[in-house]
Amino acid sequence: MSDKSNINENVTNDIQVMENENLVVKVSDKGAELISVYDKSIEKERIWCADDKVWNRHAPLLFPFVGKITDGHYIYKDNEYEMSTQHGFARDMTFTCIEKNETKISHKLVSNAETKEKYPFDFELIVTHEFDENNTRALKVSWQIINKGNAEMLYSIGGHPGFSCPLYEGEKRSDYYVNFPGLSTLKYKLLNTQKGLLYADKTYELPLTEDLGIKVSEDMFDKDALVVDEPLCVMQILSPDGSIFVSLECEGFTHAGIWSKPEGEFICLEPWVGRTDNDGLEKCILEEKAGIRKLDANKEENFSYTITF
Repeated sequence: MSDKSNINENVTNDIQVMENENLVVKVSDKGAELISVYDKSIEKERIWCADDKVWNRHAPLLFPFVGKITDGHYIYKDNEYEMSTQHGFARDMTFTCIEKNETKISHKLVSNAETKEKYPFDFELIVTHEFDENNTRALKVSWQIINKGNAEMLYSIGGHPGFSCPLYEGEKRSDYYVNFPGLSTLKYKLLNTQKGLLYADKTYELPLTEDLGIKVSEDMFDKDALVVDEPLCVMQILSPDGSIFVSLECEGFTHAGIWSKPEGEFICLEPWVGRTDNDGLEKCILEEKAGIRKLDANKEENFSYTITF
């Protein structure tokens, strides 16, 4: 399944594939979404299957916003824009595959008349999935955000990878652990589950053990995501025996989410730059939005995270 060609022009296939000795990776042109990581050593799929009855995505890209906008509208320079969908629009758009070889797949999305009706900025967004050159069990996901306009650009961006969990017959999701190395306590906030907006005034705490973090309880996600309003450099899922199941390194991100559906056989570890609006906000003024990034004209910004399986 290896593809040794180096394609620096439009690739029209819907699914791009690359493979090394341990992993087979598939990325969809739709949303530049990671849709599969097949682990050859254990003959198991490591990414959530996107079951329509539970959650119909695998690892969507959140851009140009993370979470929801108050009442589905925001104000920028005295103009009102509609953004009724959660997490922006990039996850539902078709990207162009601009490079594909045996170690790297890159996609690009460029602003157009459709995006500017919702988001009045000229941009290019380049998404790259590539194998780590030093670890054949690691996959690096990179984003290059380019402001193509002559004025400051405001945006948020985030990852949302869902990892299949449990992996083996006879296990339950609640047999696994989530761990945040270096932390003794996980401080998080909750969402208004009807609105998808953050209860910003109340912080909860989960005590973490040094080696195992905290076991995933059956009711951990009954109130939607755990939203972390500060940087997390490493997020992990641990197997029932305490070994590392998935490790996600995300230094440089400002926020994070840990999420699943109550009935879902997956756990999402979500590195974010920015987050959803606060519950109770009367209207979203884009310049004042929580966690918003400000990118100067004709400049670019880069973020990346690495998943080790």
